[in-house]
Amino acid sequence: MCGRTSCHLPRDMLARACTYRDRGGRQRLPEWRHPDKYHPSYNQSPQSCSPVLLSRLHLEKDADSSERIIAPMRWGLVPSWFKEDDPSKLRFSTTNCRSDTILEKQSFRVPLGKGRRCVALVLGFYHAIQCGTVSSLQVELPCLFCLQQGSGGALDSAENWERVWEHWRPLTMAGIFDCWEPPEGGELLYSYTIITVDSCKSLHDIHHRMPAILDGDEAVSRWLDFEDVPTQEALKLIHPTENITFHPVSTVVNNSRNNSPECLTPVHLMVKKELKASGSSQKMMQWLATKSPKKEDQETSLKDKSDTPQWSSQFLQKSPLPTKRGGAGLLVQWLKQEKEEAPPIKRLHNQ
Repeated sequence: MCGRTSCHLPRDMLARACTYRDRGGRQRLPEWRHPDKYHPSYNQSPQSCSPVLLSRLHLEKDADSSERIIAPMRWGLVPSWFKEDDPSKLRFSTTNCRSDTILEKQSFRVPLGKGRRCVALVLGFYHAIQCGTVSSLQVELPCLFCLQQGSGGALDSAENWERVWEHWRPLTMAGIFDCWEPPEGGELLYSYTIITVDSCKSLHDIHHRMPAILDGDEAVSRWLDFEDVPTQEALKLIHPTENITFHPVSTVVNNSRNNSPECLTPVHLMVKKELKASGSSQKMMQWLATKSPKKEDQETSLKDKSDTPQWSSQFLQKSPLPTKRGGAGLLVQWLKQEKEEAPPIKRLHNQ
């Protein structure tokens, strides 16, 4: 499910968001390694350089394994045994790693056995939700999935949204990393993969997989501390969690070259502009306005039902927009606020 992400915080702010307590109970900030390789982004794709947390012991002999380092790494694990001279020649995807096969595949089993556990620092990840069908074409709405932000208030204004940014809570996704050395010598390449699990009940209708989120600092500490927490114990931390929320975003995120706050801003907070609709948009707007006879016939029997899951979790929050999948109100609002035409968002990896 995790194939496009956002990590837009500046270096110092991201470090503050990852404050932790070491083995002695002292509050610490993780130290950056190669900070120049980190470039904040609202729209990250696989093979980009993204920040991860790992134990200091991986990089410094005799270090305390409870101390943490932030290091930018390539998203998409390149196994240490890979023999080609170019990582892009790897013939299979390592962006995600399924928890149920992690011990079966050499690419993941070997680094896991060496204790190479890490935590991907992600502010949110994108996924497209099917909203309905128009003229036999599926209509999809891109959404950003993240932890509930701020003090729990609704994102009812652009000002509140700006304040939320100042205290953004990152998702801490369990991952595995490896270190690859080019056959002809050269700079070592550190890369990682994000572990995925079966979706929680609340998200299962959206996608059958979700990232393995380590919910809480204790879980993060145990996952990273490979010296004191053996592999089998650490794997018990890998399970679905409901501590997640989502909201619709603009279709500008469909193009990975777009990198601006608009990628993650809730669509209902974006500046409303009436743009000239394209031919396809005009047809869709006309269909939504008039409705089809078939839809009219079904409306009475369906008026008390919603095609979209009703989130029952105390953590998983409803979107502030109408939640009825295929509902005219949501699609009309989405089309009116669309700022440019783009191809449908790419299907994320079904890992």
